[in-house]
Amino acid sequence: MRLSSALDWVCSLPAPEELSQFARDVSPAWIEEALEATGAATLRRRRLPMPQVVWLVIGMALFRDRPIYEVVNKLDLALPSGRKPVVARSAVPQARDRLGESPMAWLFAHSADIWAHAGAARDRWRGLALYGADGTTLRGPDSEENREHFGLASGGPRGASGYPLVRLVGLMALRSHLLAAASFGPYSHAEHLYAQDLWPCVPDESLVIIDRNFWAANVLIPLQREGSNRHWLIRAKSKTKGRVLKRLGPHDELVELEVSSRARAKDPSLPKTWVVRVIHYQLKGFKPQRLITSLLDAALYPADEIVGLYHERWEIELAYDEVKTEMLEAIPLRSTNADRARQEIWGMLIAYNLIRLEMERVADEAGVPPVRISFVAVHRMICDEWLWCSLAAPGAIPRHLRNLRQQIAQFILPARDSRTNPRAVKVKMSNYAKKRRTGQK
Repeated sequence: MRLSSALDWVCSLPAPEELSQFARDVSPAWIEEALEATGAATLRRRRLPMPQVVWLVIGMALFRDRPIYEVVNKLDLALPSGRKPVVARSAVPQARDRLGESPMAWLFAHSADIWAHAGAARDRWRGLALYGADGTTLRGPDSEENREHFGLASGGPRGASGYPLVRLVGLMALRSHLLAAASFGPYSHAEHLYAQDLWPCVPDESLVIIDRNFWAANVLIPLQREGSNRHWLIRAKSKTKGRVLKRLGPHDELVELEVSSRARAKDPSLPKTWVVRVIHYQLKGFKPQRLITSLLDAALYPADEIVGLYHERWEIELAYDEVKTEMLEAIPLRSTNADRARQEIWGMLIAYNLIRLEMERVADEAGVPPVRISFVAVHRMICDEWLWCSLAAPGAIPRHLRNLRQQIAQFILPARDSRTNPRAVKVKMSNYAKKRRTGQK
């Protein structure tokens, strides 16, 4: 039985039998719409039709320990064709090239817009949906095309990076870890540029908690200005200075900052000055810190709550760890050319959201926050279910899947302890020389 047939069958079950949410949520209609909207649909009969290739790209992210052609054959994604029991290896990259990047990007944007914002809206803070925005990097295979397109990280005593690096900036619903939007590309492009691509995806009545490396007037002012009651929260840099306008509390003040001429040259619509709120605080064992925010109403948004809220920003770092350590298994992407690499990344982000969406539902049934569910346990179980569904008879699927959530509920993590010690490095970098290509410095 093909995986897509199994998934379609599960989708048709009545409400009490809606058991395989992680696959059911990617509607076949969405896939068809993605193919139609991006011009990738075709009427020609192929052993790997485009809807199946979409599932292949998602499956590549879930089954990192298997070659791509084996993912096709193990999940039985190909249509039967006479005496050929399996798909030729050469047919798989050809099918991926026919699909291209655009349908996967469309499918991610469409599904993330529905899933992530719904999750953020359910768990608001003082009426505001909570998001985090931050950047990370992904390693690509060391091919000439990837090096030319994505580039290497340079500088430092060890020289250029050993692998091409993709710079990625994500917008995440902090309390569910669902990604709402993503922008990525060459490493040489600054995180600020990718972040600006995400702001149109930020809904009204929201707060975005941002890493301090995004501190710039031409990044933060548009985020607040181009929406209704959209706010940001960021940790101040040591050199940030301004004129105090009003004391709101013992460690709370309104401050007027100047917008640099350089920022206004990039965006002439920026004002010469802007008013922000600065909150001073210090946690035990840490240096004094300052938070800067657009939440100017001290009565509506108390300073002590904002301080506690800021540290939820770390959730996006944990999400990146889930992607890079658990899904990518700390090894580079598979694709040796830039177009396939971008397609692979979109598929990986869709797969990540599918796992997180199911974790959110399991958490609801268990009565705990989504961050209390083990990502590792759910990831492994979902991979097992996919393989099982691709081989099982239709009549056995409901009985097998009925206990899925009860099994996952066994993997509830203990409540997190608050950090009491500053972060520190336990293991330093290797002293071995870096391996380089001939002629590379």
